[in-house]
Amino acid sequence: MPQHTDRAYEQQLSKLRASVLEMGGLVEDQIAQAVRALTEHDGALARVTIERDHTVNRLDVEIDELCLKLLALHQPAARDLRLITTGLKITTDLERIGDMATHIAERALELDAELPVEPKAESMIDLPLMANLARSMLHRALDAFVREDVDLALEVCQSDDAIDKLHSQLFRALLAFMVEDPATIGRTMRLLFVSKYLERVGDHATNIAEMVIFLVKGRSIRHLDTIPREL
Repeated sequence: MPQHTDRAYEQQLSKLRASVLEMGGLVEDQIAQAVRALTEHDGALARVTIERDHTVNRLDVEIDELCLKLLALHQPAARDLRLITTGLKITTDLERIGDMATHIAERALELDAELPVEPKAESMIDLPLMANLARSMLHRALDAFVREDVDLALEVCQSDDAIDKLHSQLFRALLAFMVEDPATIGRTMRLLFVSKYLERVGDHATNIAEMVIFLVKGRSIRHLDTIPREL
């Protein structure tokens, strides 16, 4: 990014980038901790994860205030304006990813209070696999934001199909398990909720990647049926 002659303005833009990354790192860790609490039946970790959502929300408010201050005081144009509007949109997605982590932790607490579910082997594998893919998508989307890397952002967008496929596979496997043993419907439904939360994390990571492309290229690819090969 080109440097500005206004040092204070440049410092505020740098603070915006750093704050978005701080929030992104926090929600990425939130997802990891929530899934760990679920798989290890760790109620204490689940409660800590839920409590830390207040920090995510605080960062969301602080970044919004900084963006509004930049818009009001400096009347940015072109690339700077795209950076600020991108920051506003990215933090919205990050805050919602934080909410997904909280929901996973809440389901972990509910499952911890009940008898363990013993679904089919592929079902037990898919949740951690989905979580790793969702976190990878988020991490790469944030890397693309830092590096302003359009190619990396496009890779994230293309990864969304894989996490959707995993969600569909898990849905079918757990549905079959509920049919075999109706007594487990309540517990198994909670695992389905977790799968849906992780699928939504992938959607939000994709949104972030799309905003990176807008930031760099000034072109929106949202709602396109196919992603252009060249931008």
